Amino acid sequence: MWTSSRGQATEPNLVVTWDSSFPHACEQVHPGAPQNGRMRVHPVGATALLVECEPDEVEAWRAELWRRRAAGELTATEIVPGARTVLLDGLRTPERTAEAIAGWAPPPPAAVAGRDTVSIPTRFDGPDLTAIADHWAMSVPAVVDRITRTEFRVAFCGFAPGFAYLTGLPAELAVPRHPSPRPSVPAGSVGLAGPYAGIYPTASPGGWQLVGHTDTRLFDVDRDPPALLTPGTRVRLEPA
Repeated sequence: MWTSSRGQATEPNLVVTWDSSFPHACEQVHPGAPQNGRMRVHPVGATALLVECEPDEVEAWRAELWRRRAAGELTATEIVPGARTVLLDGLRTPERTAEAIAGWAPPPPAAVAGRDTVSIPTRFDGPDLTAIADHWAMSVPAVVDRITRTEFRVAFCGFAPGFAYLTGLPAELAVPRHPSPRPSVPAGSVGLAGPYAGIYPTASPGGWQLVGHTDTRLFDVDRDPPALLTPGTRVRLEPA
């Protein structure tokens, strides 16, 4: 058994090291996990922490932290996932929270229960659909079939209010962004970039590969919550 920086006994199958230059920073390693299977907690200002983990563990940590908050074990006012991080803001005692997180273990990513599924009617008529078919070495109908058979999940939100980064496509189907962004992408455009799919909630510049369009309203200030697609939500892009 080992102890944390406060000398309190902690879980024996975890290793936590504290960086003396950052009193709240810690590292958690599961000895039986792959070499890159580790989590770090970094201080962010006076009331926030940043949990850094592997990309495929973000949703598990997001779900675990939301569960802990609902159970009264965590007082964060904001829990915001990113590509490989989860930000916790509004903490009264960040150092104690960091120590608590070091003793928590989220469920395996495959065991995380998904939230409700949102179906997005999509017209697959995007200007880059043929280029995607060439990149994937398949026909346009096969591209549409592959996308519509995929159960996506909102990994995180960003870029613009209501813009959700959707995971679910395999790594080998990742596609590059355009080298030069379009000056204006219409609202509702469905695009692919890197390992993600996404839908532009409003007209804006953008460099994603456009495969279709939807009339679904993704962000509405009069709706609660305003964003239709929030982290953890499952998403289906269905033919309109």
